[in-house]
This record gives sequence, structure tokens and C-alpha cells, in this order.
Amino acid sequence: MLRFILLILPLLNPLFWLPPAHALVEIGTPGNEAVRIDEIYQREGTSFLAIDDVLMAIGVSGEWDSVEHVYRIRTSSGRAIISPGSQFLKVGENITPIVHRPRFIDGKLRVSEDFIQRQLAPLLSAPLYYVNHDPAQVEPSNDPLDRLFSFLLRKKTPAGDHSKRIVAIDPGHGGRDPGALGLDGIKEKELTLAVAERLEKLLKMHQDAPVLLTRNDDYAVEPQQRLEIVADGVADVMISVHAQSYFTSSPSGILIYIQPQLEQELLAGMFAESSSMRLAASLQQALTEAGFVVRAIQQQSVLPLGRGDLPRVLVELGNLVNPDELAELKDATRQQDLARAFFDGVQSYFQQQQEIANEHVQPAAQ
Repeated sequence: MLRFILLILPLLNPLFWLPPAHALVEIGTPGNEAVRIDEIYQREGTSFLAIDDVLMAIGVSGEWDSVEHVYRIRTSSGRAIISPGSQFLKVGENITPIVHRPRFIDGKLRVSEDFIQRQLAPLLSAPLYYVNHDPAQVEPSNDPLDRLFSFLLRKKTPAGDHSKRIVAIDPGHGGRDPGALGLDGIKEKELTLAVAERLEKLLKMHQDAPVLLTRNDDYAVEPQQRLEIVADGVADVMISVHAQSYFTSSPSGILIYIQPQLEQELLAGMFAESSSMRLAASLQQALTEAGFVVRAIQQQSVLPLGRGDLPRVLVELGNLVNPDELAELKDATRQQDLARAFFDGVQSYFQQQQEIANEHVQPAAQ
């Protein structure tokens, strides 16, 4: 009966008549307005939500016991107990296994949607409304036989796990260095950090890998320090975020910079295969599809990009003395759109890199 209710309620309740959106869950109980939760993290092939957010949405209380390291939920069926150190749900004397154990992600205890629908819902006194507008993609099976058959059928290595790729984000300026100034006095350092933090959030929500920020607050970071953060080879790509102020308002649009390639690379005809160029092109496409104007991808020696073979770009978000662009860059919705376009562009780049790697190993597999 529960499964039936979960499937038909979106059709009966007008609150659910919304177009699909990135990372958006609606949850509630009959007679109450559905609550929208957009802080969704993808792990283990499923979506994870903060247990506090879920319980607040359905009017159920719960609390974390910092002494025993368990979370207690007060339900109509009794007190339910879960723990990030346990794969089980305990209700009274009854213990049932949890498919995806609770885990701390980004500072909060989060539970899988499978737990919410299959184990929490039956403990409630009322039916549960639950709609995920951006469900996680099912991950390939790890069963040895499944992997063997996959290899025999494909004759090439399986696609890499994008969730393990590490992205470094470099918000420009900070501290005593405000960067460019806008018409109303807004500082470049504020806008670059705002977009960088939104991108960091998206990456953390969709991948099980660290995200490197060269700064996460308003403090100064020397150019050499920015490079040292990613110089140990941990990062897979680096994105430097900046903005510009011109003498006039006429220049507009986003500029993407990459370092000029070394002379020996140009002589070898390797420019078309530049990883940084592929990253820049992927970002350009994603930004354009999101409604932003990208003026060009340019080669230019830019200090924050440094030297080395790490795929990296510097993105100038726009002209801070152009009233239209300034208004857009200050708008929280468009900042989120920018971050989402960066995220989509990076994921597209990772997919391309994996396809190239597959092509290189295919002759050996045959």
C-alpha cells in the first residue's frame, strides 16, 4: 500500500506539479504543505538527505546523542534508533538491516531515500509524500560475474567513476585584495567566493571526493600559495574564478583563459588535444546552454594558472561596470545557474576524458 501511495500522490497533490529540477525532493504528510529540500547528496547510487530536514518536513522529532553516538527518532511505533556506525535500524526490541547506512556528509547526519521510503515511512501515523525530481543514477553492479560479462560484451574498460574526481576551485582575490570594483562598490572577491562556494556545494552533493578551495573566506592568498594547494597532483582539474571591470560598460560576456602551450607541444601539433582546451570547451558549452554569453576561449599567460600539465582554466565571469551583468552576477539564482553550468561542464569534460582513455586501451583489449 505504501508503494501505491508514493506513486499516485504526485498526481493528486498540486504541490507536486512542478517541472523536474536538479537536486530537489518534495516531502510531507496529508493536510500539510509539502516541503522542498534541495540539499541532496548522491552517494552509493542513491540520494542522501539530512535526517533533521526530513523529520522537520513531516513533523516528527529526533535528536542526536553525542554521548552514545546514535540518533533517536520519536515515531508512533516507538523510538527508532540509527547510527552512522551501524547498518541496522532498532525500534524497541526489533532490529532490521539498512541497505545504505546513515553517514555524516558535509557536517550533517544524512540518510538514504531508500531508508526514508521503506523504513521510516511505515513507522509514521500518516502516509508519506515523497517525490525526487532528480534521482541518482544507478551504479553498475560490483558483482564479479556482472563485471566479467560486462567486459566480454564491451571489449573495453568500463567508464570511470566521475564521483572520485577531485576538483580544485580558486576564488580570485580576498582579504586586502578586493579585486575589481563594481558600479555600486561591490568587490570582485565577494562574487568569486559566492560562485565558488555554490560550485563546491554541488560537487559535494554529487560526488564522493574532496573539493579543494584555495580560500573559503575573506582572507588573502598569495599566488604561489594558490598553486601549492594543487601542486601535489591530487586535483584532476582546477577552475579559477574571477570578474573584470573595464573603463566602459560596453564589454560583456564571459571569457575563458587557458595557458599558452609550450613551443614543443605546438610543434608536435598537440594543441587540439590540450586537456585544458577540452575543459574550456566543455565549460563554454555548458555556460551557453545555461543562457550565458561566452565571448571567447583565449590563450594567455595568466599567473593563477601557473605551469604544469594539470587541466586548468581561468574564467572571467563578466564586466562589473556593465549594469546588466552586475545585476546578474549579484542575483542568487543566476549565481546558482553559473555554478550548475560549471558543474555540468566539468562532468562533461570527465566523460570525454574517459572516452578518450577507452579509445586508447581498446586495441589492447581486442
